[in-house]
Amino acid sequence: MFCELFGPLLGLDDEWRRQGASEDEINMIAFDFDYVGRINCGAQCWPIGLPAEQVLEETATHRITRDGYGRTMQLDKRTATIPLPLDFPVKSMDDWLKLKPHFEWRDDRVDTNQIEAARAARDNGAIITANIPGAYDTLRNLMGEEQLVYACIDQPELIHDIFDTLRSTAMRALDQASQRITIDQLFVHEDMAGKSGPLFGPAQVRQFMKPYFRGVWDMLQSRGTVIFSMDTDGNVNAIMDDLLDCGINHLFPMEPAAGMDVVRSRAKYGKAFTFNGGIDKFAIMKDRDAIDAELEYKLPTLMEQGGIAFGLDHRIPNGTPLENYRYYVNRTREMLGIPPLDSKRQGWARMAM
Repeated sequence: MFCELFGPLLGLDDEWRRQGASEDEINMIAFDFDYVGRINCGAQCWPIGLPAEQVLEETATHRITRDGYGRTMQLDKRTATIPLPLDFPVKSMDDWLKLKPHFEWRDDRVDTNQIEAARAARDNGAIITANIPGAYDTLRNLMGEEQLVYACIDQPELIHDIFDTLRSTAMRALDQASQRITIDQLFVHEDMAGKSGPLFGPAQVRQFMKPYFRGVWDMLQSRGTVIFSMDTDGNVNAIMDDLLDCGINHLFPMEPAAGMDVVRSRAKYGKAFTFNGGIDKFAIMKDRDAIDAELEYKLPTLMEQGGIAFGLDHRIPNGTPLENYRYYVNRTREMLGIPPLDSKRQGWARMAM
């Protein structure tokens, strides 16, 4: 498979229009990427009933809001699509207990109408997915990175209570859904690493994350679920063995600039892990020689083994020439044996996760 995971960074569309891009190229439709239709299984595992977002201040360049967790969020509208938190609501067990009811089980977490819609979508080729809150991701949203590091040492009972709540709610909701329909893919978003390594080390993964992930995965796997997918940027080489032990068997986007190499990972783990992405986005910015070198290193080694949906390892960077991207798409299609692009064969651009 050949896909685009996340699309252009903010501002690249204007660059490409100046270089002659069509609107179908801006929207990725012109590149006819592979995709798999997906539909949610009908189980809601995320916090429910949080207050609506409030706009505190808005200017031509910035937007400041208060989100459902109670965080003050600031968005730079010129450069970003995701706001940054300026403060965090949880510093103690008492703080968490105020928010905990939003994370706990309630009967309306399972939507029987959505389960029937998923059943119908499967008949048309879609896969059925379940999403659970990230482990590290939830802690970061509630505490911020600095506070949660201290809490792992000073307040482990708080971390365990948060993860026990996530596990209990997810297992009850997904137990009911998976009794009615087979879930194909379990998905979790973490973004728990930077270029220098993961922000949770092996000890923290084993102590805190594993009971949560393993409880949900063991139940779903016993009922036919085959993919446990984690979205995390950065270098997670140091915890890949532990992620595998948690049940994770699919990783993306596999960023080369952070030290994630799909060729080396496949050589080490075989097909224990499958991957999306893995193609260096920065190589596409350079020239055709750099693009050829990247593709010739990755594709011939891996493409016949299966278990990889090839694509750039994150958003397409600003400064990527349109002609370079066109060449990358056409060269990849040629190497993978996919028919060349033409006006008669244009499908839909979808995220293939």
